Formats: sequence, C-alpha cells, structure tokens
Amino acid sequence: MLDCPNPPPVTVILDPHDDVIHTRAALASHAPHEGRLTVHPTPGTDSALALAHDILAALNKPVPLNSHRPLDPAPAWSTAAAWILATPITHLTLLRAHLLTPHRFKDLLALRRRTGVRLVLVCHRRTVQTFLERELRQVEHHIAEASALLPEAEPTTPQPQTPPTARPLANRWLSLPALTTLKTFDETATPCRCTAPMAKDRDFFPPVIPPVTEAEVARRLHQSTPHPHLAAQLATAVFTAASTTQLNTAHVRDLGPDATTITLHDDGLRQGCMTHPVPAWARPLLRAAALLWSIETGTNAPLFSDPLESNGTPPLTAFAESCKLRPPQPPRPKRRRIRSRTPQRSKEPVATVWPVCTAHYRRSWGIPEPDLMQGCPHPPPHTAKTIARKKKGWMPPDYGLRELRHLR
Repeated sequence: MLDCPNPPPVTVILDPHDDVIHTRAALASHAPHEGRLTVHPTPGTDSALALAHDILAALNKPVPLNSHRPLDPAPAWSTAAAWILATPITHLTLLRAHLLTPHRFKDLLALRRRTGVRLVLVCHRRTVQTFLERELRQVEHHIAEASALLPEAEPTTPQPQTPPTARPLANRWLSLPALTTLKTFDETATPCRCTAPMAKDRDFFPPVIPPVTEAEVARRLHQSTPHPHLAAQLATAVFTAASTTQLNTAHVRDLGPDATTITLHDDGLRQGCMTHPVPAWARPLLRAAALLWSIETGTNAPLFSDPLESNGTPPLTAFAESCKLRPPQPPRPKRRRIRSRTPQRSKEPVATVWPVCTAHYRRSWGIPEPDLMQGCPHPPPHTAKTIARKKKGWMPPDYGLRELRHLR
C-alpha cells in the first residue's frame, strides 16, 4: 500500500466573516498545472463519495464514477489519489471546511497520507468544530487567520482580457495512423521478464504525431475518463502503434522510472519485445495507472487492468471513438450533384471502421488470417529501410498487404 510517512502539516484558515475577498483569493489560486487544487464542495451534500467526486471534478475528470459499486466511496478516493500523485498536485485547498463531517475529514486525512499533499482547510467560522479540533490534535497542524494567508489582491488597472487559446482541432475527428494496427486476431502473448532493447534498436519507428495533435489527444484523454488504466492504454497505443495483444503484456514492472519508458512483449511474431520511450504528454496517464495499483494492492499486475474491478467500462475501441480518435478511414465515394428543391437532410454519422492490419509482423506466417483493411489506407512505414524508400517514392516488396506483394 502506498503511504507517505511524513505528510506536511494541515493548515486551518479561519474566515469568521465569510468574506468574499478570501473566497475569491482561494479560488484564484486554483491551478492544477502548477500543482495547486482548490475544491468548492457541492452544497447540500455531506457524503464522502460526493466530496471525492468534487476533488475529481476539480482535476477535470468526468464524474460520477458509475462503473463502481453504488454508494462506495473507496474507489473514488483511490482514483483521486492516483491522479493527484500523477499530475502532480502539491496543495489541496478545501473551502467550506466547517461543514465537514467526521467521516469526510477522516477520508481527507487518508488522502493526505497517501499522496503527501499539503491540505488547507478554510473554515468560515470563528472557532474550529469540536470533532475537528479533536482530530487535529493527532496530526501536525497550524491555525491562521484568513487575512494572513488569503489577503485581498492589490487593485490594479484592468487589463484587456486575452482570448482563450485557440484549439484548431477541437470537436474534430482525429485520424491516427498508429491505431490502424490496434486490432488483431492472435491471442495474448506470454509475458516475460526480459531486458528488451529500445524500439529504434529493433529498427521500429512508430508514426510521428504533430505537436498540435499530441496536445489535443492528451487533453481528450485527460477529460474523457476518470479511469487511469483506460486512458493509459489508449495513450500507449497512440505513441507505440501496438496491438491489443502487445498492450495486454505490459505489467507495472514494465513501466520505467518516472514513466519515461514502457516495455511491451510478444512471442517474436512482430518485431520482438521492445522498450518504447514515453512522450511527456502521456507520462501522467501511465503514472496514474501504475500508482492506482500501488495504492490498492502494491502488486505487479497487468498495467492496463483496473485494480478497482469497475464494471461497465467501454472497450478500448469504443473509448477511442468517444474521444473522436480513430484510424484513417476509407475514402468516401463522391456523390453526384442532384438538383432538387427538397431540403437536404443532415448527414448521419458514419460508423468507424477498425481494420485488422499485419504490417508490423516480422514473418508472413505470424498470423494465418489475411489483412482486413476494409478500404482503410495502409499504415506508414515503420522501419528505417521502408521509411527511406518511402521518401524516394517507392516501397520495398516486403511491406504491405501480403496478397498484393506479387504485383510489385
């Protein structure tokens, strides 16, 4: 079980007049990307589950967690702890702390022990509650006035509001060539404890993703699910071009220090066991998946499985479609222009085609079934040889669809 032996002391801020200036100062300090989280609890609730959902919402995670046992707060608190450690969050400020109940405060202290976060409680009363004072005697804490820690900001001349950062790929489907090889026919390979070489030493190069696309993919994965294992699995498929068979072989021990590398195994049918570098945008997702296992059991389990045993989580392809991520699709047939006075109907969404591609297999007998591309374009070259020849305008005869190689 993950535990912080010496968590920082708890800070209790007294705001007896419930001054709006101090509340605004606390809300203004909310900056998850800088390690500061401010939680404004949902009014009219006193359950520990609701408070855990408020913390997840402050982390920009969708709530509630309907895939777990109803009315059980433990999965939500464990998930919140994993995301706090992976982000990482160093300061957690809770407003309306005078409305805390004993069981909610105990869950907050357990979160503090797990993550080592600096807990700040803003009480809008003159004195601390009796039970809160009794519990605080058992932990190191400080009590301060709101005017000292949440001062009013100095008046400044109004600055013109800057428009929000433009997202050119917002609400658009992203076609990622790496997802072309996600589906496969073969069974899960036997995991091993080998010291796998780097992917470039195996002469394997996944498709390159532009920085703008990387930022949009990371944003969607962070905000589309609270389950770390699901977001981490899809992120790994995006930057490794691995199949589900290879993804299922990854264990917690296969994730390198600081989540900078991850090792995927197979039986030698593709390129062999390989260690892939993890890009910076995907490291928090993989760290959260590994940390959730450390929080719950501390065992070396499959990395992309859920230690909380959630029910009803979508399959990987369905989750990718919910994030509007998919492999390049077949070209649409050209429609004739028909002059008609009747108004045109809105286009119905086209179902995503998930091909089965064996381009990354080393040997032709690696999989008995042929490719089922269903009109989807073939993935880009994945070796130094094929990439160099692709730049020259032609491909070697050993790349692509096996049933078409004799035509080259």
